[in-house]
Amino acid sequence: MATVILLGTLDTKGMEYDYLRQCIQQAGCDVILIDVGIKGQPQIKPDIPHEQVAQAANVDLAQLVATGDRNTAIEAMARGATRVVLDLFQHGRVQGIFGLGGFGSSTLVTQVMRALPIGLPKLVVATMVAGDTRPFVGAVDITMMHSVVDMAGINRISEHILTNAAAGIAGMATAYATFKARSSGKPLIGITMFSVTAPCVNEARTYLEEHGYEVLVFHANGTGGQSMETLVKDGFLAGILDITPTELADELLGGIMSAGPQRLEAAGAKGIPQIVSLGALDMVNFGPMNTVPDKFRRRKLYNHNEALTLMRTTEEENAELGRLMARKLNQAQGPIVVFIPLHGFSLLDVEGAPFYDPTADQALISNLKDHLNKDIEFHELEMDLNDPRFARAMASRLDEYVQTQIKQPASNQHTTA
Repeated sequence: MATVILLGTLDTKGMEYDYLRQCIQQAGCDVILIDVGIKGQPQIKPDIPHEQVAQAANVDLAQLVATGDRNTAIEAMARGATRVVLDLFQHGRVQGIFGLGGFGSSTLVTQVMRALPIGLPKLVVATMVAGDTRPFVGAVDITMMHSVVDMAGINRISEHILTNAAAGIAGMATAYATFKARSSGKPLIGITMFSVTAPCVNEARTYLEEHGYEVLVFHANGTGGQSMETLVKDGFLAGILDITPTELADELLGGIMSAGPQRLEAAGAKGIPQIVSLGALDMVNFGPMNTVPDKFRRRKLYNHNEALTLMRTTEEENAELGRLMARKLNQAQGPIVVFIPLHGFSLLDVEGAPFYDPTADQALISNLKDHLNKDIEFHELEMDLNDPRFARAMASRLDEYVQTQIKQPASNQHTTA
């Protein structure tokens, strides 16, 4: 029988959690009710009380309450709940986790959920779904369901919402408990893609699939890069073909598709083979044209669609990106090869296209080469990134590394094709 964790503040939402517990049990699942509330005594009896959660965070509950600092309390209880839940998971006692509430509760429960592996069902009913959910979901598979009304008792609206949510988490937990993978067990490869690097990605994906790999393509929109690197950390991927590290440019210049300051570090830290190129580093992403920051309004802008405006990176910015990439790649603990397309980083960066700027491109290339450790293999090819030959060269090199399981970076092999 599947078990669902209900994680919530039972001092304020006890009635709702009691209703959820009954619904989930009626759906055939066991329930472990964990209290993370600190405002007062729980309205219903939990299976794991808030004192035990606070203790897991190495804090005294009474002292935590006495501080009156809500943010400190949320952080401490989230830390303690994470340890409690991970212990339950490691002992095979968790097949799903559920939480509900407003901003504070959603912040707490999703922090716990993000510590759990991809694949384990995670469901939140929240008032925040109508806004930006990225801070809550992060890079994992959290499902967020709009509460429609605030969670303040059981009424004719909340009853429907919670009944559906209970059925949803019960069904997902049962499916997780009985899951049997249909995949063939082929090695998993992660590839990063943008629309302007799609021809390269599609060619590389075809090559790798023909050579016995299962390929996961990640849209390099911020969450895509984060998700890929989370799978790397969790040990899912055998190798990375990082064709499109464009999220680095958004992080550097404040674009909307940053994957955070740790992007391009997970594969190196894990020691798995990675092939890296310069896809879409000729651009930074913003929303509609009227959302582009004033300081960039006179820059070279391209209206990709009504929702997305692209800005061409400059020579100075590309130089910094080259140095940044080198610093990150120099930390790699496993095999790494850099492939440099000398005639354009994207479909927009070839001769005759809007972002064509060989001088800016060369600034990135030169600074990357100058600061890269000399024992890191790199290849400069006289073609643009989306040339099919470029894609196959990268895919072939990754295949060689994965198949031979080379554990140390290859000696520097500088070639110009």
